[in-house]
Amino acid sequence: MARIERDVKIPNKYGLHVIPARLFVELASRYGSRIDVSNGSLSVDAKSIMSVMRLAGTRGTVLTIRADGDDAQTAADALVALVADGFGEMDDD
Repeated sequence: MARIERDVKIPNKYGLHVIPARLFVELASRYGSRIDVSNGSLSVDAKSIMSVMRLAGTRGTVLTIRADGDDAQTAADALVALVADGFGEMDDD
């Protein structure tokens, strides 16, 4: 089993609001690995929408994604890509 830890900065204007949090949880839930995400001071289960919303990540917040399991590398790569892409949101500025 692999244990992966990756950092990624939230780039989108409104940060980790409800729609990006839902996308993050849905993607994390596709993997069998245990996945946690933290904002530096709080670490939560990446497969729980209520937990991920507690992170209150704004633009510029660095999230640390930790995956532990057989598909940890694939899961971490996919989640980092989702965040780095701004959750698919287009910014006005």
